[in-house]
Amino acid sequence: MQWISLYLPNLPLEALTRSLATPEPQAIAEHSVASHQRVVACDRKARSRGVRPGIAVSAARALAHDLVVRPRDPAEETEALLGVAGWAAQFTPSVSHEPPDTLVLEVSGSLKLFGGVDRMRAVLLEGCARMGFTALAACAPTARSAAWLARAGAERCIEHVEGLGAALAALPLRIAVRAADTLEALHAIGARTVGDLAALPRDGLARRFGQALLDDLDRAHGRRADPRAFYVPPAKFHAHLELPAEVTQADSLLFAARRLFVQLEGFLAARAGGVRRLELRLFHREEAVTVVPIGLVAPSRAASHFTLLARERLGTMALAAPVRTLALAADDIVPLTGAPLALFADDASGRPEDWQKLVERLRARLGTASVHGVCGAAEHRPEYASRACEPPLARGKENGEGGAIGLRPFWLLAAPRPIAEVGAVPHHGGPLKLLAGPERIESGWWDGGEVARDYFIAQTPEHGLVWIYRARGAAGGWFLHGLFA
Repeated sequence: MQWISLYLPNLPLEALTRSLATPEPQAIAEHSVASHQRVVACDRKARSRGVRPGIAVSAARALAHDLVVRPRDPAEETEALLGVAGWAAQFTPSVSHEPPDTLVLEVSGSLKLFGGVDRMRAVLLEGCARMGFTALAACAPTARSAAWLARAGAERCIEHVEGLGAALAALPLRIAVRAADTLEALHAIGARTVGDLAALPRDGLARRFGQALLDDLDRAHGRRADPRAFYVPPAKFHAHLELPAEVTQADSLLFAARRLFVQLEGFLAARAGGVRRLELRLFHREEAVTVVPIGLVAPSRAASHFTLLARERLGTMALAAPVRTLALAADDIVPLTGAPLALFADDASGRPEDWQKLVERLRARLGTASVHGVCGAAEHRPEYASRACEPPLARGKENGEGGAIGLRPFWLLAAPRPIAEVGAVPHHGGPLKLLAGPERIESGWWDGGEVARDYFIAQTPEHGLVWIYRARGAAGGWFLHGLFA
C-alpha cells in the first residue's frame, strides 16, 4: 500500500483568512490566531515583526502594535479540513482525516492514472494552494508514517516498509507524541527523537505511558494493523467562507468565490457528477440573505466555467448591504461522465475519431492481427462461446451466431477457479448469496471437453456480482468463472 499525507500547518489561520486576495491586505496589517492567550499561527508579515507561534498574545502585541488577533475557531478548522477531504476524494475514495490538521490518502490504485506518486503529490499541493491552504505532502507505506513525515516537514517518498526505520528515527519526538505531559516526561529521560523512543524498553514504556504509545509506534513502522474509517462525502455540497472584513462591492467577492468553486469541482469529480444550478449566498449583518443563482444549460463541474459565470452575475449587481460571509450551495447533483479524449497526441480536435480511421491507425501501429472484434460462436460452453472477427465497423446481426443465452459477465476468467463450500454455502471473500439460477450447461461430449455445470449469479459480501457454477457428476464442487462489471 502507498499513502500520501497532506498536512496543513497554517490551518488555524487559513481557515479564517483564505478569502483574502493577498496575504497582507492593506486594511489589515497582520493576522494572528490565538488560543488560550498564546499565538498558534501567524502570517509572514507578523513573522517579520518577530511574532512566532507559542508566544503570549501580550508579547506579540508588544512586537507588533497593530497586530490583529483572532480567537481560534476549532469548528471552522474542522469544516475546512473536511472540505479538503471532500475535494481530495476525486483522487481516491480512501481518504482519512487525522484532526486537527492532517489527511491521509491511500493511493496505490490511483498512481498509474495520475502519472505516479510525484505527479500526484504535485497535483494535490497545487489544488490545496488554489483553495487557499498551505500544505506539506509526504508518502510512505503506512498511513501513520506518512502523517508523521508530513508534520515534520520531511516532504519525501518512502516506497518500502524496510526504509521506514531510518526515516522515522530522525523525526523529533513531538511529531509522534502530542500529549504535553507525556512529551515532557520523555524529554526528562533523554528521548528527543522517534528513534530514541523506539530504543527504550517496551515493557517500561507500556507501564509508564500506556500501550497506546507503543501501538502508534508499531502502526507507523508497519508492525501493527491500522484500520481506518474513510471520509464519505455528503449528498449535497455546502461550504462557506468568513470574510475578514465586510465587502461592499459585489465583484470583490469573486476571489473568495473562486476558492469555493475549486472545492466544488473536486467534490463533484469524486462523485462523477455535475450541476445544472448552484447558488452563491451572501450573508449580511442585518439584511436578509442575498441569493445569487447560477444556472447552466448542461451539467458541468469546471471551476473555471463557474468562475466566468459568477463574474458575469456579480459584475452587474449592487449589494443591498455589506457582505460578511460568502456561501456556495449545490443541491442537485446529476451524473456527469468524463469528456472523451483524443487517442493520439497529434489529434487536437478533442472529438471522437471515426471508427474506421481509428482501426486503420491501430492496425498500422500494432499489426493487423492485434486489432479485431469479438463475435459470438455457436457453442454453449462459455470458454468457447466467442471468436475473433472483423472489428464492428459496419457489421450487422449476421455476424453474431448462436441462440439466446442467459446473462453473462463482462469478465470471464481464463480458467474456472475453485472456491470453498462452507455449510453447503459457496464462499468467495465470505458467504455468497445466490440471486439467479441455475442455468444448466451440458455440452462437449463429442470432442473430449465435456462439461456438466449449473451456473448461478451470486452476490459477494461487498455487494459485487460474480458468476459461479457447481460441477455436476463425480468432480463436484463450486467454481468462480466470471465477474460482472
